[in-house]
Amino acid sequence: MQPTDQQEATVDVAALRGWLDTFAEEVAANRDLLTRLDSEIGDADHGSNLHRGMTKVIAVLDEQPPATPAALFKTTGMTLVSTVGGASGPLLGTLFLRLSGAVGLDDRVDPAQLASGLRAGLDGIVARGHATAGDKTMYDALAPACDAFEQALGDDLALGEALEAASTAAAAGRDSTVGMLAKKGRASYLGERSVGHQDPGATSTAMLIAAAADALR
Repeated sequence: MQPTDQQEATVDVAALRGWLDTFAEEVAANRDLLTRLDSEIGDADHGSNLHRGMTKVIAVLDEQPPATPAALFKTTGMTLVSTVGGASGPLLGTLFLRLSGAVGLDDRVDPAQLASGLRAGLDGIVARGHATAGDKTMYDALAPACDAFEQALGDDLALGEALEAASTAAAAGRDSTVGMLAKKGRASYLGERSVGHQDPGATSTAMLIAAAADALR
């Protein structure tokens, strides 16, 4: 029996490192945007904090290149937790730590493992932050991305196509936060004044999924 496109589309640690490099570049390029969005409903530090965290991640990975995807994600998660302030560090760090635990110890990751890892990361974020759909958080970008990714793989789309679907869903989720009333985090203190502003965490999460689609296509 011939392997399917999905079975052949495994990715190694170098490709996954490329995802992180691409995300770090996007964060650097959009640092001011993320900070501006956060200044409207938060502490005005999301861009600078995330840029500092991803800069440190890349430096640590350069110093001690991980041998496996699990090690790559674990190092990334631990570094983000220790270097990014506010809620975003622990939440994004949890995403990567859960990814690490879900992908196994092999030197390659297949699409199903990546989908399971992202879902585990979403579950970890929920466990830590107690967010749900419509709360105006990163959940509103990541949850639809996970759903779209799993649906696309279930329809036997190739990894690149499935990630494009996930990225499109994440972007739509990001945009949907503009009309939401914030129910979590500092933005929730603003009440009705939080409506009309795009959530910075959902914005950076959409960048993360878009970076995956770009690097792993």
